[in-house]
Amino acid sequence: MTKRNYEPKPLFVERMKELLGKDFENYLETLKKDPVRSFRCNTLKISPDKLKKRLEEKGWKIKVPFKNFPEIMIVESELQPGELGRALEHLLGYYYIQEIASMLPPLVLSPKPDEKVLDLCASPGSKTTQMSAMMENSGLLIANEMKIGRIKILAANTERCGVMNMIITKKDGIALCKRFKENNFLFDKILLDAPCSGEGTIRSTPRTLEMWNIKTIENLSKLQKSLIASAIEILKPNGELVYSTCTHAPEENEEVINFALKNFNVKIEKINLPLKTLAGITKFGEKEYLEDVKYACRVYPHLSDTEGFFISKIKKINKNGK
Repeated sequence: MTKRNYEPKPLFVERMKELLGKDFENYLETLKKDPVRSFRCNTLKISPDKLKKRLEEKGWKIKVPFKNFPEIMIVESELQPGELGRALEHLLGYYYIQEIASMLPPLVLSPKPDEKVLDLCASPGSKTTQMSAMMENSGLLIANEMKIGRIKILAANTERCGVMNMIITKKDGIALCKRFKENNFLFDKILLDAPCSGEGTIRSTPRTLEMWNIKTIENLSKLQKSLIASAIEILKPNGELVYSTCTHAPEENEEVINFALKNFNVKIEKINLPLKTLAGITKFGEKEYLEDVKYACRVYPHLSDTEGFFISKIKKINKNGK
């Protein structure tokens, strides 16, 4: 692995030490290692077995880390620079280059064929294409994105992967939810992979440390609360919402879920992930969160050899309390 030098800001170090305690040094060491090269078989076009065989015939050494999720793959052999993205199989949409932690929110949401599903912050489309595959290209998948440049990327990726059950919308997420609510257009499932400060992406994007700012975290927390509040309003009774970020900041994670639990008729669900995680925290600094927030999952690079992620699942409670 190639070692890199990082200079995290003192406040970032202080906060991560509070979160990780004695594990902090292991965390720092992991950040200096190259990330694992992972990708996801696009089952809309090819089976995991056939793709694995095809790639191994090219001389690639492929590992399938999770028995229950054969579509998740890792390249263990040395490839030419850029080969993963240039391979014919990639251009044909047989696989999507995606970090393993990024694949987890759709696995938790588990969208089914014939359901109505909303991907509120969809670009570049990694989770959108994954959910379409899980839905077997049926039902309705609405993929929303605000910026036209990001919509072009979303459209290109979903087209390459053969997604046919999707409509792309271009609107502010909060305003879109308001329109759906006005028309009583409700969803079975919603993925809110929220805009965040990206603390979990330091291994692949070292510049994240240079851009890190506590004010950004505080501002994002306000936006995330507005987004989750708007999304909950358009969930069907017993509908499910997965809230995820690629950051470690509690203000953007547990605090957002705590806000939802306190202000809406929802409950947090226990989730199981195929890799090692830590429970959501119930205290950070002077802030305390509801006990049930512990059912969220924190994914850390030094524990799972992935990017850092936060994932939680909430369910809208019926009027009769169920």
